[in-house]
Amino acid sequence: MTEDEVVSRLESGMTIGIGGWAARRKPMSIVRAILRSDLDDLTIAAYGGPDVGMLCAAGKVSTLISAFVSDDSIPLEPHYRVARQSGAVHERPMDEGLFLLALQAAAWRVPFLPTRVGLGSDLFRDDPTLKTVTSPYDDGEELVAVPALHLDAAIVHLNRSDERGNAAFLGPDLYFDDLLLEASAMGFVSCEQLVSTHDLADEAPLHTRRTNRMFVTGVVDAPNGAHPTSCVPDHDVDDAFLRTYASSAKGDGAWEAFVSAYLAGSEADYQKAVTS
Repeated sequence: MTEDEVVSRLESGMTIGIGGWAARRKPMSIVRAILRSDLDDLTIAAYGGPDVGMLCAAGKVSTLISAFVSDDSIPLEPHYRVARQSGAVHERPMDEGLFLLALQAAAWRVPFLPTRVGLGSDLFRDDPTLKTVTSPYDDGEELVAVPALHLDAAIVHLNRSDERGNAAFLGPDLYFDDLLLEASAMGFVSCEQLVSTHDLADEAPLHTRRTNRMFVTGVVDAPNGAHPTSCVPDHDVDDAFLRTYASSAKGDGAWEAFVSAYLAGSEADYQKAVTS
C-alpha cells in the first residue's frame, strides 16, 4: 500500500494507535499523510513523540491516551504542551505500565488486567473511569483494573517487512508495536526495507520477528519513513530537524509556515530531500 491508501482506510473519530517511542521509530510518513488529509476528531494512543505533537498542532486530535509525549532531546513535546495548556485536547493520562497492560488486555481479548500500578496515585483523580477490583482469592487484595484499550487502527514502523506483514525490528527495542497491532481491528506496517520472507528470516534474528502477518492489514515500503525520528541501525534521529520543528510552537504563524514546507510536494519529494 501507499501512505495515502492507508489513510483512505481511516475515518474521523477513530481511535488510532501509533507505534514507536518518543523520537524513536515513529511511522512518520503515514503521519504526514494524515496531516495532509481531512481526518479529525481522532483519539490517539501512543508513547508519544513528534507524531503526537504534529497531529495536535494540526487540530487532528480530540483525545490523547498516553504515558508521556517527548521528543527525547526535547523532554516535553512543545506542540503537545501547547495543546494541553490551551485545553485543545482531552487527555486520559496513564502510567507507562498501565498503557502496556491496557494494550495487552485488548490483545488477549479480556476486559481488563489487574495490577498494583497506580494505587495511591492521582491517576484516579484525573481519570474517573479507572476502577479497582478485589482479588477473588484468600488475600482479598484491592488492585487496579486496567481496562482493555481497543484500537480501530494501529500504524507502526519497522526496519524490515515482507509483503504480508511479517516484520522485524533491528534496533534495541520493539516499543510494544506488536501489542498495538494485536489490540487493533486494522494494522498497518511501514518499513525501511521491503524484503522477501526468505531474506527476512536470514537477516533478522528470530527474537526480532515479533510482528505477525495475522495482525497486519497492509504494508508500506517507506525508506526513511521514520524521519525525523530514529530507526537504528538504518538511520539516527535528526535532532537539527526536531529543533526547527520545536521552534514552530512559538506562535505567530510559525506552525503554519513549518507545516506548509513540511508537507510540500509528494512523499517521494520528501524522501528525496531527506536523502540528499
